[in-house]
Amino acid sequence: MRLSRRAFLAATTAATPLTTARPASTPPRHLQTGFERLAATGYTPLKNQTVGIVTNPTGVTRDVRHIVDVMHEDPRVNLTAVFGPEHGFRGTTQAGGSEGRYDDPATGLPVYDTYLKSGRELADVFTASGVDTVVFDIQDVGARFYTYIWTLYDCMEAAQLAGKRVVVLDRPNPVTGRSAQGPVLHREFATFVGREPVSQAHGMTVAELARLFNGEFLTTPVPLETVLMTGWQRSEFYDASALPWVPPSPNMPTPDTALVYSGTCMFEGTNLSEGRGTTRPFELLGADGIDGRWATAANGLALPGVHFREAYFAPTFSKFQGRTIGGVQIHVHDRAAYDPVRTGVALLVTAKKVWSGFAWRSDNWIDKLTGSTHVRTAIDAGAGTDEVVAGWQDELTAFRRTRRTYLLYK
Repeated sequence: MRLSRRAFLAATTAATPLTTARPASTPPRHLQTGFERLAATGYTPLKNQTVGIVTNPTGVTRDVRHIVDVMHEDPRVNLTAVFGPEHGFRGTTQAGGSEGRYDDPATGLPVYDTYLKSGRELADVFTASGVDTVVFDIQDVGARFYTYIWTLYDCMEAAQLAGKRVVVLDRPNPVTGRSAQGPVLHREFATFVGREPVSQAHGMTVAELARLFNGEFLTTPVPLETVLMTGWQRSEFYDASALPWVPPSPNMPTPDTALVYSGTCMFEGTNLSEGRGTTRPFELLGADGIDGRWATAANGLALPGVHFREAYFAPTFSKFQGRTIGGVQIHVHDRAAYDPVRTGVALLVTAKKVWSGFAWRSDNWIDKLTGSTHVRTAIDAGAGTDEVVAGWQDELTAFRRTRRTYLLYK
């Protein structure tokens, strides 16, 4: 008999009161993360389980103790392994790097590398670790091409292959969960910056994404438990949470970075700097030969919620390292009105118009980031911002309809 994904999902996510979204009529006095709720139960969902956790520097308590240290010291939970994603468990490597296999000096726990591992290879890592349950607790930033959500996806798939269960500890989407925006990935463009048809700004939490992955994308669902937050509302930005911000990766220093990232990360697919090597990555964009005409053109579009400042900067690494270049700095003045993906498209369109040196990366990385050839080919054909954005609306509407089934918060 073939198990219904949705029936399985309903059974696994309803297994404990921790998995029930809070009633809208009885809001808690302050936000509690999934980890805080898990710890408050004495780790009941992990009782009699050998536990491994997928996490990074963002897996911290309110007083910024790492949850691995907290769990390792607590006799109520049997934590025996840590799994590090891109940038590593302790976050020491730049984009495209990991820390490899080592023993954590602070706890003595073995740390296994998950980066770029998936399927049977990752399942073998889980088997070798000897864990029964894989816990996931990483702060996401709300963009499809941020790799931690695909680490979650790969770990869910691998856990199913290895006969493990998965427990996802939820944290806020720092740029709100109000809506999904941007182009939806076409499967033929699937990579580690997008495995499945999800919109560029997904507007979901990691627990909601885990339910979406289990219900829509995984060939066979994994035994899944989601420990939800209390006190979080979809309309809230990160500062409303009163939680400390720990950079999820080296070039995500502040929640302001996350706010623009789902749009300006598209500049990774061009020959312009996306601001890596500066103190404002993804807020500063530029290249050698760009001047104030770009800021003028972008401001002339009167995009909601944002102004553009003519800026000059010298990246300390990455594109244009050590060279002073010109460009723009994004200044968001109305977060509620700001649309990061539309703004990112507008900046691509205006950059191509005002700078003769504009070029896409030769490997067409922009297609992997946006999920299809549409953005690149439309801009090359002379399309304006409205025309580019119109080209993905039908797919976005369909994704929003699917997404709605898996939302857990008001």
